Amino acid sequence: MDKKIKNTARTGFVAKGVVYGITGVLTFMAAFNMGGQKTGRLQVLEFLDKQTFGNILLILMGIGLIAYAIWRFIQSIKDPENIGTDTKGKAKRVAFFISGIIYLGLAVMAILRVVGSGGGSGSGSQAQKSSFLASETGLILIGIAGAGIVIAGIYQFIKAYRNDYTKKFDLSSLSEEKKRRSIKKTAEFGLSSRGVIFLIIGYFALKASFTSDPSKIKTTTEAFSFIQDSSYGAWLMGLVAAGLVAYAIYMFLMAKYRRFQG
Repeated sequence: MDKKIKNTARTGFVAKGVVYGITGVLTFMAAFNMGGQKTGRLQVLEFLDKQTFGNILLILMGIGLIAYAIWRFIQSIKDPENIGTDTKGKAKRVAFFISGIIYLGLAVMAILRVVGSGGGSGSGSQAQKSSFLASETGLILIGIAGAGIVIAGIYQFIKAYRNDYTKKFDLSSLSEEKKRRSIKKTAEFGLSSRGVIFLIIGYFALKASFTSDPSKIKTTTEAFSFIQDSSYGAWLMGLVAAGLVAYAIYMFLMAKYRRFQG
């Protein structure tokens, strides 16, 4: 595989890791009243914007996320690692493309915050959005998205406990068995926590579709609130948040040890 493509992917892994790392740390702090806040992707951009040299941080984040989106589009369209065109291969490549769109959108939002156009849309635009989501077409799309997110959540658990992800790592380059075990445990914890968040968001999207109530759609931040409102909520939210930090570490390890085929 071309070295430029590999470097683009590694840059993207780092950027994605930073997003999940900030999400996990701030939410973990919020769980135990240590000054953080329940955080999703958009809140990560707000956090970076408030830091010293915030504009520079946002530009760097935007570039990194664009790199990740490009990598996903390359995986989807060019299939450099020969995922294939059978049913399973096509499903993966469609998922890669959707992932690319999501992270490209986040990258654009990061850059728009720098140029001063990152504020919320007007009330009229918001009303149009709500009206569309409440329509029959909108509710069907919400249901499809919800089902997809639930499947993605289940896949995170399958991926973690089948150790499928280890095929992407060049673990042979690590001489110490202890380091190899640490990578596996970190990946399992991170993927499982990500799976929990996906399942909660997907569940509420399906519920919104079936009850014809788009207001039931939840973001990552609201998913954390749902966890917090349960029994032992603070501890559970802290555990999931810690898992997202582990997922961030997993992304950083991917940036360093990812093995590319083709």
